[in-house]
Amino acid sequence: MSVKRSISLAGHRTSIALEPEFWDAVERLASVRGKSLAGFITEIDQSRGARNLASSVRVAVLKAITSGEGGA
Repeated sequence: MSVKRSISLAGHRTSIALEPEFWDAVERLASVRGKSLAGFITEIDQSRGARNLASSVRVAVLKAITSGEGGA
């Protein structure tokens, strides 16, 4: 089951629905990188291309896991 959260990106509110396990991993990665949750997701948003934001967040978590970053 997905959990929807609202977040501000570049001054605009948007909602992202992710599974709780992904939210946990995103929060850990943001912390490891010294960023706020919004700051970390903003970085993902700025580099995502045509992929939707929720998918881009999941891919960022997967990349971090496969690279061994942050214990995600």
